[in-house]
Amino acid sequence: MVREGTLVSKVKTVFRCEGCGATTPRWEGRCSVCGEWDSLREESESREDPAAEPRRRGSVFSDTGARPLSEVTLSSEPRDSTGFPELDRVLGGGIVPGAAILLGGDPGIGKSTLLLQVADELSKVGKTTLYVSGEETSSQLKLRGERLGAKGDGILALSSTDLDLVVTQITNHRPSLVVLDSVQTLHCSDVSGGPGSASQLRECAQGLVSVAKTHEIPIFLIGHVTKEGILAGPRLLEHLVDTVLYFEGDRHHSHRILRAVKNRFGPTDEVGIFEMGERGLEGVADPSRLFVPEEGEGVIPEPGTVVFPALEGTRCILVEVQALTAPSPLGTPARRVSGVSPHRVSMVLAVLEQKTRVSLDGHDVFVNAVGGVSLREPACDLAIAMAVASCRLGFPMPPRTVVAGEVGLAGEVRRIGQVSARLKEARRLGFSRAVLPSGTEVESKASRSKAAQKEEEESVTGVMKVVEALSVLVSSEASPRSTR
Repeated sequence: MVREGTLVSKVKTVFRCEGCGATTPRWEGRCSVCGEWDSLREESESREDPAAEPRRRGSVFSDTGARPLSEVTLSSEPRDSTGFPELDRVLGGGIVPGAAILLGGDPGIGKSTLLLQVADELSKVGKTTLYVSGEETSSQLKLRGERLGAKGDGILALSSTDLDLVVTQITNHRPSLVVLDSVQTLHCSDVSGGPGSASQLRECAQGLVSVAKTHEIPIFLIGHVTKEGILAGPRLLEHLVDTVLYFEGDRHHSHRILRAVKNRFGPTDEVGIFEMGERGLEGVADPSRLFVPEEGEGVIPEPGTVVFPALEGTRCILVEVQALTAPSPLGTPARRVSGVSPHRVSMVLAVLEQKTRVSLDGHDVFVNAVGGVSLREPACDLAIAMAVASCRLGFPMPPRTVVAGEVGLAGEVRRIGQVSARLKEARRLGFSRAVLPSGTEVESKASRSKAAQKEEEESVTGVMKVVEALSVLVSSEASPRSTR
């Protein structure tokens, strides 16, 4: 029997989507919001009277009132360096006070290693980092720090999955940086569901972001990824934070690539290149040498290899694109790609067959970007076409030649951007010739002498059609090599 005046909580059962966080009163096979199949999980929601509801930690942050943007003052140091120039580049120049940064990546890729090294670099300049681990004990964290050479004087270690304890420690210590490894292990006692569920992730992330904004303490949240390579949990998690970073790489290669897919305080097209060594991760100042093999004087490249000057943000990286064609024993030839878009490769192969005399009928085609790098810009179309044609015809590319250009369905080669930066990086590594779209403006005439302009123009071969680019293969001094 319930006494008069007693507030009784009402328990309601709902089904919440693990992909987007949407709720529905009954189970459905497919989420009506995001379209994911078999993503609805049963949860219990407790609704109490607002006066009896416990105060949520840092659930609200607010100014005292509105004011003109011109009167808003910035801190003396608007950005703090992480000690890693490659990470600072991706973040837009450093860490902004109060920023919430989500870092995702495959297991074992180096997420925890990178952030533990960042904490050590900050301790060298007298700054304190609170490292919260829900997957390791404090002693295990110390062992990992000793392996990386981190002394740990300015690193506060906390092994816990309790959100209330984490928030209390942040408020008490007021560190310069907070690292949470990982956000899927946190648990809030006021919310139903186990750690990693949509409701738990939403509540824990909101609480941590609120604390970061209130005290202007930047926080790194390490997130798990699914087998599809996307961050686990509801998409709301990515909307709550200021920056979303992905750590990419292949376990069979030593280098790692850091990309920003969302950044409120900087660009999203910059990449950071790291190399994994015995003492952890190190930034790579010259990434082009990782992806392009050394060639001696007079060495003719193998058929099917083309060097492409890829543009990642403000940085140009030379990447080798390889292609292999072989007679198919099956009725339907295979098309396999790695590091490039399979849709663009299919389009390029169709253009090659229709607009040139390169026949791929009955042949398997394999295209690969060397080193595990991912090429996403359309400017690599011409490099893919040249690599496939080079292998199929048996003609190698001329030595020290780079290729770039976007291919249209009519077989035309369209202009690309940032040509000067691409050519500058190619010249720095000893490449003396470039195959580019016709009419490309190489560089500002006011910045170079006439002799330099003439030498540069002579090193560029302009093409309007894909078939014109293939003439570079046939007219090269190298003789064709046998191909099946």
